[in-house]
Amino acid sequence: MRTLVCAPTYQEATNIEVFLRALRAAAPDVDVLVIDDGSPDGTADLAEEVATELGRIQVLRRPGKLGLGAAYRAGFAIGLALGYDVLVQVDADLSHPLAVVPELLAQIEAGADLVIGSRYVPGGSTPHWPARRKALSRYGNRYEGFMLRCDVRDITAGFRAYRASLLREIDALETRLNGYTFQTEMTRRTVAAGATIVEVPIEFTDRVRGTSKMSWRIVVEALVWVTIWGITDRLRPRRRTPRRTR
Repeated sequence: MRTLVCAPTYQEATNIEVFLRALRAAAPDVDVLVIDDGSPDGTADLAEEVATELGRIQVLRRPGKLGLGAAYRAGFAIGLALGYDVLVQVDADLSHPLAVVPELLAQIEAGADLVIGSRYVPGGSTPHWPARRKALSRYGNRYEGFMLRCDVRDITAGFRAYRASLLREIDALETRLNGYTFQTEMTRRTVAAGATIVEVPIEFTDRVRGTSKMSWRIVVEALVWVTIWGITDRLRPRRRTPRRTR
């Protein structure tokens, strides 16, 4: 399967070289697209230097900070246009275990349409998180699952592999949101399409270098949109019955 890994970046100069080398070591056969939103710290330049050495790495330079969802849409558009079979999304801050990428791809090859690196299935974990953050994330995901009527455990996860045909089917390039709620929007569309979703356990590690981009505004945005979707979905009949995740 031809695979393109999409990695949005903004001010990841301290992580990008380690990330790209670790990804190449874990999955030597994938191509990589770094989508940089005009990082003032030279992230794109560093990525291009590593690309010269490692090969099969491209850097898409965007003019400014346009949002996570917009970055993934740009990456998906390129991947679909170039005929890739699978598109993987991953953070470049080293929080996702890159050694799991082959497992994500193996599950796609076995028949899954979407594979999620999940913190909340058996074997998944968030070590070193304070109790308050664990509760906020876990119960936030449960609320989203209830409102969206799906049994995905980690709806907000950002470590994913999509079959390209699914992205076309759910009109991924027509999604609206640009923040982290983009992940929920994609999950909602996937569930509505009746696609096969597999969750693979991961250990999610907080970034060691750089600054987290999570904020209370992002949390509130997610709750607002999920509530709107939950209400509107209940007011209109479902067109498809989604299969249970496994």
